[in-house]
Amino acid sequence: MNLDEKDKKLLALLQQDSKRTTKALGAALDLSITAVFERIKKLEKQKIIEKYVALVDRKLVQKDFMVLCHVKLIRHSKEYITQFEKEITQFPEVLECFHVSGDYDYILKISVKDIQDYREFMVSKLTGLQHIASTQSSFMIKEVKSTTEVNLE
Repeated sequence: MNLDEKDKKLLALLQQDSKRTTKALGAALDLSITAVFERIKKLEKQKIIEKYVALVDRKLVQKDFMVLCHVKLIRHSKEYITQFEKEITQFPEVLECFHVSGDYDYILKISVKDIQDYREFMVSKLTGLQHIASTQSSFMIKEVKSTTEVNLE
């Protein structure tokens, strides 16, 4: 996709605050309200803008115990991979799941209330999945950087 500078700036502004009005966006971009609206619709149609979401403060909703869980499968067959990926997406505690290279097959980003909740998740959900050979968990001490913004430069 070829994005011009106005599109890139518009996307940057929307990533910072998607509730800005087209009037405010137009003023920041030196474009008319109609031009901003049309650009946004074009970016949505092209699927560059996938969706709009509200970012929730995990601490305020008591889900700020963050875990990175490395998962190794017993075998790397298509059947095992497909089944694991289908099952892991059903757990609301899992915010992100990455199929990775290296010693482990997957890295899960998990958000729960506390260590007891994580233990319950491990015992009642994750270890119930078939084809898992091993897991290794790391607990977040401090969040140094967290962003949803994609750098378009």
